[in-house]
Amino acid sequence: MKGPQLNAQLEGWLSQVQSTKRPARAIIAPHAGYTYCGSCAAHAYKQVDPNITRKIFILGPSHHVPLSRCALSSVDIYRTPLYDLRIDQKIYGELWKTGMFERMSLQTDEDEHSIEMHLPYTAKAMESHKDEFTIIPVLVGALSESKEQEFGKLFSKYLADPSNLFVVSSDFCHWGQRFRYSYYDESQGEIYRSIEHLDKMGMSIIEQLDPVSFSNYLKKYHNTICGRHPIGVLLNAINELQKNGMNMSFSFLNYAQSSQCRNWQDSSVSYAAGALMVH
Repeated sequence: MKGPQLNAQLEGWLSQVQSTKRPARAIIAPHAGYTYCGSCAAHAYKQVDPNITRKIFILGPSHHVPLSRCALSSVDIYRTPLYDLRIDQKIYGELWKTGMFERMSLQTDEDEHSIEMHLPYTAKAMESHKDEFTIIPVLVGALSESKEQEFGKLFSKYLADPSNLFVVSSDFCHWGQRFRYSYYDESQGEIYRSIEHLDKMGMSIIEQLDPVSFSNYLKKYHNTICGRHPIGVLLNAINELQKNGMNMSFSFLNYAQSSQCRNWQDSSVSYAAGALMVH
């Protein structure tokens, strides 16, 4: 897609949304094609304050390669149709020194859309300060609960800084035969209502900022939230800061589904957008 066309599209979605949770310290937003989730993602990006944000951590799940830890990009710049985004090599150096990260290959980097889909929106939200910020893309593997805790601890010191923003990339329920997931609670009515109920249960647990409850919810319902590990890392980072007396709240601002499932042949993906505020 051409820059001007994409720019106009992003502008349109953002113009229809209120900024009620500004400045967000972290957002959760979807990473599907913009035709499906662009308007939902706008609810999260509208909460970003470009005047104070200088470093943007983008945590996306790995869809293509098995990864048991987290991985860093091997390039310096990500191109977007709007303008280039610079990767923060200083922070990358600090993260690399911990020994907790691996490097993703260029192929993995190019194949993975969970970070890529956030780049144009990040560029758009930050355009008034486009030369004054850097990004820190992190590919998050299939972490164990204890690893989520370790990475949460590591990232908590960055989350504590008001000039940092965390973008957590996740879609919500992937429902239908092609996703091998067909949980249905008939008491909720139509299938799409059951999906919404299941997602909103998870969303309200995220809003309670409790990583253990979120893990338990995933174990119980196996909801196919593809960014569950990045969300787990964020919740653990928040938890760490709360222990030190920081007061925070998370609110979801929008929920959408790619289509409404009514029978077993249907399929859909759900999207949610929310923002973390520090009080």
